[in-house]
Amino acid sequence: MRSLISYFIKYPVPGNLLMVVILIFGYFGLKNIKSTFFPQSESRIIQVQTVYPGASPEEIEEGIITKIEDNLKSVTGIVEITSVSTENAGTITVEGQRGYDVDYLLQDVKNAVDQISSFPVGMEPPVVFKQEARNFVISFALTGDVDLKTLKEKGRIVEDEIRALDGVSKVSISGFPTEEIEIAVNPASMESYDLTFDQVSLAIARYNLEITGGTIKGPAEELLIRARAKEYRGSELLDIIVKATPDGKIVRLGDVAEVTDRWSDSPQRNYFNGHPSVTVTVQNTNEEDFLSINDKVKAYISDFNSRNDVVQAEIIRDASKTLLERIALLRDNGLLGFLLVVIILALVLNVRLAFWVALSIPIAFAGMFILGSSFGLTINVLSLFGMILVVGILVDDGIVIGENIYQHYERGESAIQAA
Repeated sequence: MRSLISYFIKYPVPGNLLMVVILIFGYFGLKNIKSTFFPQSESRIIQVQTVYPGASPEEIEEGIITKIEDNLKSVTGIVEITSVSTENAGTITVEGQRGYDVDYLLQDVKNAVDQISSFPVGMEPPVVFKQEARNFVISFALTGDVDLKTLKEKGRIVEDEIRALDGVSKVSISGFPTEEIEIAVNPASMESYDLTFDQVSLAIARYNLEITGGTIKGPAEELLIRARAKEYRGSELLDIIVKATPDGKIVRLGDVAEVTDRWSDSPQRNYFNGHPSVTVTVQNTNEEDFLSINDKVKAYISDFNSRNDVVQAEIIRDASKTLLERIALLRDNGLLGFLLVVIILALVLNVRLAFWVALSIPIAFAGMFILGSSFGLTINVLSLFGMILVVGILVDDGIVIGENIYQHYERGESAIQAA
């Protein structure tokens, strides 16, 4: 190391050239470093989702959740198991041990679930998957003097438009209950048409479906047979034929029942400034850039508000504020440290010495950016905190080294010997 330092002291041109190269490549290295809110980490969460139509939370817990949890107790690599049982569905969340291969754990959990043969009849096959690692980016509310149905439709459009932006893939909307079609059968009408409730229910189930009926192969072409009769609006179900008599009389669903579109009985509602709202949440994955997504969504919000008068987008929470504040703090500390070193050392020691000591701050950071882009470093709140601390260390070390060199120079040594 001493010989290397001596070489650059005696021959300053290669040293100056090396500094220029470090600054240039450090700049491009910084451009290649992704930004995230927290340091990147692989997800250790595995979820098991089960659906049992018509079951109560107690039935879900006793007939499904408990059996799965008992089988998972013998699986290696699990830290914690939590579950939630609701009407018609249940969810089990499995947290894996840090450092344990989550793909192996996923396969073990799938095998443990598949071994259970005593699930209730009518339960849909359980779904086991690894939860993707995501970070919150920004959320905003769509609000205005309109009904919730209009807000939901507008929210779906916004969701698709944001997801179409380059580099944005994780968008979700919330703030409204699920939509339902309520079919209220009139007992008097059923009796007059000699119908039972089961007949009406069976007719709806037989009509409102979408299935494949196979293929017809010909000498020149192949035809796919499909029945597309599934409807998603109450008004589209009114013409379902419930009964047909031998004399040609047809009884439709609208003759014996009132069909309406409604929201489910759920308290899930969002309000913004006293008005109903729909919340749009944007997240990023480990492969996506945090600040880039944030800028694109903000630009979209500005464009959306300029195109719409009644419904407006209002930012609720912006995670980039904290990150940008840390970046500004690092920038201000770096500039302040640079100026303080130059001014103080110029007054006490020597102007040229002060400049070269201060130049060590950007050179050191440029070198860090070169290595950081190669080793997966990201710009996040924790790495920025470390950089802010390092600014002080660099300033202190630069002053100590510069003062030591100048002290030797004052004793009569040449500049090269002092250095």
